[in-house]
Amino acid sequence: MEEDEPELEAGLEAALELAPAVQAAIEQVFPSQDPLDRADFNAVEYINALFPTEQSLANIDEVVNKIRLKIRRLDDNIRTVVRGQTNVGQDGRQALEEAQKAIQQLFGKIKDIKDKAEKSEQMVKEITRDIKQLDHAKRHLTTSITTLNHLHMLAGGVDSLEAMTRRRQYGEVANLLQGVVNVLEHFNKYMGIPQIRQLSERVKAAQSELGQQILADFEEAFPSQGTKRTGGPSNVLRDACLVANVLDPRIKQEIIKKFIKQHLSEYLVLFQENQDVAWLDKIDRRYAWIKRQLVDYEEKYGRMFPVEWCMTERIAVEFCHVTRAELSKIMRTRAKEIEVKLLLFAIQRTTNFEGLLAKRFSGCTLADGTVKKPEVPPPSTNPFLEDETGAEADEIVMEKSDTDKPKKPKVPDNPFHGIVSKCFEPHLYVYIESQDKNLGELIDRFVADFKAQGPPKPNVDEGGAVLPSCADLFVYYKKCMVQCSQLSTGEPMIALTTIFQKYLREYAWKILSGNLPKTTSSSGGLTITSLLKEKEGSEVAKFTLEELCLICSILSTAEYCLATTQQLEEKLKEKVDASLMERINLTGEMDTFSVVISNSIQLLVQDLDAACDPALTAMSKMQWQNVEHVGDQSPYVTSVILHIKQNVPIIRDNLASTRKYFTQFCIKFANSFIPKFINHLFKCKPISMVGAEQLLLDTHSLKMVLLDLPSIGSQVVRKAPASYTKIVVKGMTRAEMILKVVMAPHEPPVVFVDNYIKLLADCSTDTFQKILDMKGLKRSEQSSMLDLFRLRLPAPPPGGDSAGSLSLGAPTPEQESSRIRKLEKLIKKRL
Repeated sequence: MEEDEPELEAGLEAALELAPAVQAAIEQVFPSQDPLDRADFNAVEYINALFPTEQSLANIDEVVNKIRLKIRRLDDNIRTVVRGQTNVGQDGRQALEEAQKAIQQLFGKIKDIKDKAEKSEQMVKEITRDIKQLDHAKRHLTTSITTLNHLHMLAGGVDSLEAMTRRRQYGEVANLLQGVVNVLEHFNKYMGIPQIRQLSERVKAAQSELGQQILADFEEAFPSQGTKRTGGPSNVLRDACLVANVLDPRIKQEIIKKFIKQHLSEYLVLFQENQDVAWLDKIDRRYAWIKRQLVDYEEKYGRMFPVEWCMTERIAVEFCHVTRAELSKIMRTRAKEIEVKLLLFAIQRTTNFEGLLAKRFSGCTLADGTVKKPEVPPPSTNPFLEDETGAEADEIVMEKSDTDKPKKPKVPDNPFHGIVSKCFEPHLYVYIESQDKNLGELIDRFVADFKAQGPPKPNVDEGGAVLPSCADLFVYYKKCMVQCSQLSTGEPMIALTTIFQKYLREYAWKILSGNLPKTTSSSGGLTITSLLKEKEGSEVAKFTLEELCLICSILSTAEYCLATTQQLEEKLKEKVDASLMERINLTGEMDTFSVVISNSIQLLVQDLDAACDPALTAMSKMQWQNVEHVGDQSPYVTSVILHIKQNVPIIRDNLASTRKYFTQFCIKFANSFIPKFINHLFKCKPISMVGAEQLLLDTHSLKMVLLDLPSIGSQVVRKAPASYTKIVVKGMTRAEMILKVVMAPHEPPVVFVDNYIKLLADCSTDTFQKILDMKGLKRSEQSSMLDLFRLRLPAPPPGGDSAGSLSLGAPTPEQESSRIRKLEKLIKKRL
């Protein structure tokens, strides 16, 4: 037994190792702070906690007694629980039996309740059966009485209707017929009854007879052939119109159609195609005739027709349809006789008449789709939209009046727009061809006037003036656009847009580009290559003051044309139909004006660049190795500054209204001058230490002048644009770094090469070769330097281009600023 005890203890310990989830559930249900209840209980640690020192072993008996007491209590609890579970099975079976008995009793009670409910329901049905029968009887009796009353009314009404119809008592018939029709609607579900069907057929026969009778009465009163009725309308016809409102709508339409046809029969005779008054020059007589007829109708027949028939408007609308058809026919026949003035005259009178109709009538009879009321476009802030009375001086204005211009109410407010004038649209090619011819003559006149008057006189106080021909062109454009939009918003507007595009391009090339001053160099223009070939001391041809002002004026004009063309495109899109908007695109013409602007700026840059070139050539020809001391700025610097002070203020003042293009001029000049200056700097060889210091001083002077270029010679000092300042600082700092490398000693070579790579961040062997030439080193020294330079070059990035020329990352702004400060200190020290 003693041998089995360790095995039993090991088995108990293994059995007491619970899963973590079970252990967590036990701790949640029976929380305890006793170390003995912990899953990771350690007996050694527990004993050490009870007896931390040897002195604490003195009360070991007391501790053992407490543990034994606790063990006895646990044994008692376990024994009680085990004994309490002895009778659990028997108690459970007894509780189950009792529950089953209770369920059986409950089921019996529910069944009794259900039986009683069914009996109660049957009893209620027996009680209410008689009441339902009485309700059905009452409803049927009420329906029968109502139906009999309606039948009596219908029978009597039909008899009365037939009698009144025979006696033509239309006033009583109008009210009676509507009531009979309403009563007959109640018998729609009884049409299977022969008597009801017979009454319905009698009503339909009476309606048909009434319709034919009323049409016959109107035919008798207003015969299609012969003279019109001279007297006023009779009461019979007035009441007949009230009856027609109740009859089939076709009867009403037939009455209206016959009356209007008879009313306009005289018009067709008077204005036949072979009559002299039918041609466009007498179109006023057509509209005068209909005005008289409408007045005559109001006096004689205004009270005969119901107001809701809108007979006056119907007569006017039918007149418009007939007139449009007649005009279309006669214009097709005599198309060769149509002239622009005659066409515009006819359109003006027609649109005036359409405007008069819009003031007089609402257009409610146009709902059949003959003419749709156009949608109101959203308000626009486009300056091109401003009226001639409110336009600014520098915007497009309409100062000229034209009697041929059609004047009519705005299209969106006129539902009658185009109801007659639509017939002129196929012949608007005459107007378009005329405008093409007029614009061609206008461009030729602009060319002749420019040659006769010469370029605009310089006026630096007011800035570069826009050529007056530009405003005249767009004024004419606006007049044509307004005219054409009043004539049509369809294909003619697209044709006019094509004409506009044609002459915008001609204006750009003939008036603007064609009058730009020509350079004295070869046909390829003024280039750096041609300038470099100038002999030292030779005078380079420069633009005169008048030519500079002309270039600036053309640039300002092109800028004005560019902005106004964009407004013109927006205005054309607003005027044309929505389906044709995508076909209006003036981007090509705006690009043309942008090219003129670019060419003008390039001419200004080339002129100033060419003026500075002799000075740079003189710089490269100086013997810099013989300079003995550092003095003031060199004469070539003074010459460059002089040319800048002569040209830039003139250009700035003439471009005062277009500051952004003056900024572009400054940027392009800096991008052209600085690389050229550096190239000439490389030609200065050899250079002594003193010569390099003098060049450094000159470079700094040029840098200060270039930084001040935008406001040079101006009383108002403005800060140069950041984009321009960045270009100047970057370019001139490179020139200063080149001179600083030249000033550095080339011994030891490793330090010189590392200093070059650090300052210039340029790994090109060509640039390094030029630096060595400037220092005046011998070829043998240069060869060893180049070999060392190639060895010291940083390794190219993986996958990069293995070209002979590598480029390092650009220095950070902090590095550039630090170098500039060091350079300024060096210059101050030398001075």
